[in-house]
This record gives sequence, C-alpha cells and structure tokens, in this order.
Amino acid sequence: MEAFGATALTRLNAYLSARVRGFDAIRELSKFEGGQSNPTYRLSTATGDYVLRTKPAPAADLLSSAHAIDREYRVIDALGRAGIPVPETYVYCDDETIIGRHFYLMAFVPGRIFWDQALPALPTPERAAIYGEMNRVMAALHGIDPVAAGLADFGKAGNYFGRQISRWTRQYRASETQAMPAMEELIAWLPENIPEGDETCIVHGDFRLDNLVFHPTEPRVVAVLDWELATLGHPLADFSYHCLGYRIAPHQFRGIAGLDLPSLGIPSEQAYTAMYCERVGRARIENWEYYIAYNLFRLAAILQGIAKRAEDGTAASAEAARVGSQAHALAELGWAAARRFSNPG
Repeated sequence: MEAFGATALTRLNAYLSARVRGFDAIRELSKFEGGQSNPTYRLSTATGDYVLRTKPAPAADLLSSAHAIDREYRVIDALGRAGIPVPETYVYCDDETIIGRHFYLMAFVPGRIFWDQALPALPTPERAAIYGEMNRVMAALHGIDPVAAGLADFGKAGNYFGRQISRWTRQYRASETQAMPAMEELIAWLPENIPEGDETCIVHGDFRLDNLVFHPTEPRVVAVLDWELATLGHPLADFSYHCLGYRIAPHQFRGIAGLDLPSLGIPSEQAYTAMYCERVGRARIENWEYYIAYNLFRLAAILQGIAKRAEDGTAASAEAARVGSQAHALAELGWAAARRFSNPG
C-alpha cells in the first residue's frame, strides 16, 4: 500500500469510487513483477480485483515517446469492442494531482501466464493447442479494420519499416551504454534493404507468450496484455517479432531455438508461419530473414533501454539488469539474419 503514500492512496480511492461503478475501498495494493516499463499494480477491494497501470515516476521517463499509456488505454478499449480478448477498461486519468502520474484502471483477468516458451509443465497435446491459439489471436488482431475500430488515426500508414528503424535507432542512441558493433552494422544495413511493398493493420508490437493470459484450464487466450507499443504498422513486422523465439536459445531470452520441437509437440517455425498465412489468406511470406533481422535489432534496442534504466536505477523490475544484458547477443543474431538475407543459400 506504500507505493504512492497514504495521502495519494486516499485520493486514488476517492477518484475511482466516484467513476467506476461498484468500486469499493482499496484493501490492498501490490506491484506486479516482471514488467520492465510501465509499473503495474493489483488493486484488491471487497467487490473484486482491478489492475492499475501507471507511467513511471517522472524522473524515470527517459525516452520522450515511451510510456504513452493514453494510447495503450485507447487501443485496449477499442479492441475490446471489436472482439479481441483484452481486459475490460474503466477509466483513464491524466490528472497528476491524484497519484503524481498518469494512470488507468482495467479489469484483473484471472488465468495462466506462461514465461517459458517450451511450456515444460504442460502435456504435449496442450502445448500444440497453446501455440495454435496464439497464432489464431494474432491473425484475428491483424484482421481488424482500423477504421471500423475507431483507430484510423492511431498511427501513420506507409513506410512503417523506415519510420520504425529510425525510431529505434534514436531510442538505442538515447540508451547506449557500450559499443555494439552488430548494432552499428544493422543501423546502416536495415534502411538500405527494406523490402518493397507495404501493408497496414493494427499491430501489438510486443505479442509474445508471457503477454497473454490463458484460461485457467483451457488452451484459450482470455486477455492480451501490454499494448504500450501498439500502433498502425506492417503485419509481418508484428508476426515476425512474435516468432523470434524460434531464433533465440532458452538461455538467451526464453526462446526455443535448438530444442526438440517435435517431441515437445510445438510446431516448427515453418509450420507456424504456414498456419498464420492460411488464417490471414496469404500465400507465403517473402523476405522472412529481413523481418527477423529487423526485429532482433528492435528487441536489442528495447533491451538496451532496459539496461540503461537499470544502470540509472530507474527500472521497474529488479530483473532489469539481467534482461538488459541480453541486448548484445540479440544484435549479433540480428546481424547474422541480415547476412543470410543478403546471401541466401
């Protein structure tokens, strides 16, 4: 309960009680661990539990475009109405006199969150079902019409890769703590090799296993979390990021590269991409290694930002330093994918 201080907590309780139907007095407030960016709290009341998502404390906001929780709230609210499994939203507050930062309140969705992509605790048939369900939800998201969902202005259309490479280069430069030759190679190579053609849909930006809440007993997604990086973008950028686990070893960043996937019941990368293509009506995916290289570069830039916050003492998680240290290895993997794209076979 000490997260905001007694006075701020009293103001928060009054604010939510006046705006959320059925909201009762806050009995307990506890911080969720695992998130690296926007602090997230579980609020317990006599009538139910809620999730409070906030910006970091003002001094922690290192990057100007980060922590835009107003956008996060907007996309969750719109996609819930469009049929995508997301938590119910209640209220967004930009009045910093309440707890000293912007925040929003959404429903707490009970269920299972899996951190290990190998799903070691599950039986083989359920592993296959979990992967199939992830694939289905991502395809459904990419099938949402941004105009019909009220998100036509949620981002820019066209030149998505060019804009994102520029953005993540700036983010990386703002968080740089040590030289990374592979990142320098990617920063130079990626803008010069963007594949032709462009598409636009709603993209999550961080669609991975541990951002999904599964039903307590069924292989069914009941909520997609962490929409901080959502925007209008290229579906293959979003999908290839989701597939990075196939290229990352378990010891690097919870990936499944090198594991015996058939014995685990987990579809291969080729089978998984074919499943997505069938669902979205795409014959095949060209330039796959480029998209993989781009996303490894992007993930390395994100992790470098975490490393910087850990160094500065402003990270939202105690695990930040360990997670951030993986940036170098992912940049190396990205540069290897770029070389495969340039020299196939």
